[in-house]
Amino acid sequence: MKISVIGAGNVGATCADVCARKELANEVVLLDIKENFAEGKALDIWQTAPIDLYDARPVGSTNDYKATAGSDVVVITSGLPRKPGMSRDDLIETNAKIVKSVTEQVIEHSPEAVIMVVSNPLDVMTYCAFLTAKVDPSKVFGMAGILDTARYRAFLATELNVSPKDIQAVLMGGHGDTMVPLPRYTTVGGIPVTELIEADKLDAIIERTKGGGGEIVKLLGTSAWYAPGAAAAQMVEAVVRDQKRVFPVCAWLQGEYGLNDIYLGVPVVLGRKGIERIIELDLNESEKQLLNTSATAVKEVMGVLDTMKLF
Repeated sequence: MKISVIGAGNVGATCADVCARKELANEVVLLDIKENFAEGKALDIWQTAPIDLYDARPVGSTNDYKATAGSDVVVITSGLPRKPGMSRDDLIETNAKIVKSVTEQVIEHSPEAVIMVVSNPLDVMTYCAFLTAKVDPSKVFGMAGILDTARYRAFLATELNVSPKDIQAVLMGGHGDTMVPLPRYTTVGGIPVTELIEADKLDAIIERTKGGGGEIVKLLGTSAWYAPGAAAAQMVEAVVRDQKRVFPVCAWLQGEYGLNDIYLGVPVVLGRKGIERIIELDLNESEKQLLNTSATAVKEVMGVLDTMKLF
């Protein structure tokens, strides 16, 4: 089993580190365009193996995709990070060219790989990778919902003073301000969250979740990395271990939820083949409206990529 992570920045290195520690593959390749950067990160990670007692071998490469050949899973984190005051849309033109180039080289050397996109703006970068890869959409999807749901669950755990282990939640829609947390599908130890928290406090947590990425940017001056990296690694684990986990994933919709030709966050079953099926929830009218609003916003951003004439 072989995993490659493209982009050795904070998110990519964290993802590679978690994959190695969990021994998700014999080899975890970390690749970056910056000279010796991935090699240094991989070496640092490898030197934790005698401490944490794992055998997975991290390998670094400076822009040599031959090192990634035969990968079972490839995680794409390449691209510019958001800076304070920068919208996700500002990143489209630059990051689309990066993701297109990366995906072309990934497919050349690992044509059977499952491809996970983490680069921002997430929804449109996943669409970019799909258009480039020209493979079944079940094998090209984006990581956003796991991160957003993790933030939502973490905020709830803090407010309720309970273990985050006991909180389950579903979140749909685009990655950003129009994401759609679903309180009706949120439980704490099997108890509906609405029975444990006042409506105004729950609404405040939902709004904080929507701006979760921006909150980190304001605090750090750059994007988050621990949670995004761990979230990507959790998706990798579901694939390489064929776990059939139910996760919110940025997936290609063809009629599900009444939506077509769009990458959008929905619950799926994730296993060795990638997205094994999309789960359609019975949304009420309010939830449908929120999802459609989110879909409209994502479609507009996808339209920006379409007008760039890269494909």
